[in-house]
Amino acid sequence: MNPSPRITEAESEVMKLLWQKEPLSASEIIEKLTEQMSWSDQTVKTFLNRLHKKNAIRFEKSGRTYLYYPLVSHDDYLKAENKSFLNRFYDGAVGMLCAKFLEEEKLSDRDIEQLQRLLDQRKKDGSGA
Repeated sequence: MNPSPRITEAESEVMKLLWQKEPLSASEIIEKLTEQMSWSDQTVKTFLNRLHKKNAIRFEKSGRTYLYYPLVSHDDYLKAENKSFLNRFYDGAVGMLCAKFLEEEKLSDRDIEQLQRLLDQRKKDGSGA
């Protein structure tokens, strides 16, 4: 599997639309993002071009309309972003991230039970190092 391309925060706004519904025409994307983000038509077109160059999206010409499709799944994007965050802030140490999170956040009994089940399953599967 090819690594996911680096998608900027602004470009992810285009991707979010395509993950919700595909295909979308360029005009549909422009309409939604000019409304949501107050971006100009040209700004949206620039993001579409960048995402296409990064192989994050593809397009098909249908008459006079361009239809856009995501080439990166939302799940793959989240995995890449999580890994990037973990490496930037915690030197890849997932245990440190979890410990800091658990110190700072309020968890319900249900949250704790879910986390415990996940940890128990990891231990059982032998996927802990």
